[in-house]
Amino acid sequence: MSYDNTNTGMLARNERKDKETHPDFTGTINVDGTEYWLSGWTREGKPGSKMEGKRYFSLAVKPKEERQAPAQQRHAPPSRSGGHRDDPDGDIPFNRAAAGRAFLAV
Repeated sequence: MSYDNTNTGMLARNERKDKETHPDFTGTINVDGTEYWLSGWTREGKPGSKMEGKRYFSLAVKPKEERQAPAQQRHAPPSRSGGHRDDPDGDIPFNRAAAGRAFLAV
């Protein structure tokens, strides 16, 4: 009998954090049978916010297929109309990078 990992995940400290913008924690999560990469940053609530003075995790989720695509497939060529790939009027949608963000109080 095998263990069912559906709707479970894990986060571990990011040992390869080279820049301040890199996540503090990385891992994987399975939601309804689909695998995702999970990234987490530790944050502290700013004055005036509902999380003021509290520490929390800011999370981002990306489908595993997105990260595993070869570099040349991730960057679309300019459209035939000559527009830049981030041009909202071009053939290719702009800013598809934001897959999802969530906040979890610690």
